[in-house]
Amino acid sequence: MKIVSIVIFFSLITSLNFTAEAQNDFAKLEQNVNIRAKGLIHKLNPSKDTLILKSKALIQKVYSVNTAYDREVDLVLNSNLAKIPLNRLSKGKHVFVAVQSSKRIVFVVKIFRDNEWLIAMHDERLTAKND
Repeated sequence: MKIVSIVIFFSLITSLNFTAEAQNDFAKLEQNVNIRAKGLIHKLNPSKDTLILKSKALIQKVYSVNTAYDREVDLVLNSNLAKIPLNRLSKGKHVFVAVQSSKRIVFVVKIFRDNEWLIAMHDERLTAKND
């Protein structure tokens, strides 16, 4: 009986560990809370693999700089809405800059996973698959 309880205990511990690992976020957004950045809505979608930028003013350009000082995103938008996929960014911290006429709004996106690629099934539903 003692051996059975030990086996059950270890199986519960390992299954909880796998569940916690599978539910880690893909990315985290550190928003700019400055009053001047209030006009730009910047958020992640529910699966946290796409950055959504929305504003009443025109967003002219968006670029990001990673920890190695490389620009992985460099887009000329001239639009009020942008959806930027994050699945091609390297793991680590990325400083994003959204340019609106005379303003530059800076915020940070941290990418936690890098060895996965995403398969789009529908716009509202994305699934992740490991290599």
